[in-house]
This record gives sequence, C-alpha cells and structure tokens, in this order.
Amino acid sequence: MKNKTILIFDDDVNILEVCSIILTYAGYEVASSETSHDIIEKVSSIKPDIILMDNWIPNIGGIEATKLLKQHAEYKNIPVIYISANNDIHLLMEKAGADAYLAKPFDIVDLENTVERVLAESASKFDTEGKA
Repeated sequence: MKNKTILIFDDDVNILEVCSIILTYAGYEVASSETSHDIIEKVSSIKPDIILMDNWIPNIGGIEATKLLKQHAEYKNIPVIYISANNDIHLLMEKAGADAYLAKPFDIVDLENTVERVLAESASKFDTEGKA
C-alpha cells in the first residue's frame, strides 16, 4: 500500500518546512506550495490524499482555493484541513467547505492526530458511498 500524500498550501515557508518534516517523519509523502491560485493544476499533478490549506495565502486565498477544489467533479472528495490563526477558524472552514480545521499555533500531536482522523473519516465515507 502506498503512503498517503499530503499537499500543504501555506505562504509561510517556515510552516511548510516544519509541517513537511513532521509529516514525512510520520510516514507521509509531502508536497507543498506557497500559492493556491493554481490549486487544480497542483492537485492534478500531485494527486494528494489530503490537503492542508492556509487561510491567508496570496492571490486567491484559502477560502476561494478550497471552494474551487470542492466544486471540481474529480477532486471534490479530497479532504481539506483548513489551518489558520483566526479566532473564527471554524466559520472560515465552513465558508470554504473544508472538512476540518486546525488552529495555529498547533503542536505536532494535534497535526498528526487531525490528519489521521480526517483520512480515516474520508476512507470510511468513501467505503460507505462506494458500496451504496
């Protein structure tokens, strides 16, 4: 079974680097991008199992990028974890149509647990829908 692939969108190079190190060490394949305006092209070439999306990312922003993904027939079922330091992150997550959120600053355990939980929920949802 292939390792799960995570695509991280964040304009903060330090966050990309730290998350990449943590998630690679946890056994994931990790790709990252500092911009989200070309989300469909990036997802098409990387084929991630899950996406971490920052709210404040240049050009179109996390909400619009997530909406573009969720409106795309082929990629709408890829789970998105919305990440932000905003106090109202749960509202931003809902507005974007993301599947979960992770408030910044987060620790290693929160990051790993949230990714594992969302991947498990996505797999079980896919299994249920696939058998229907």
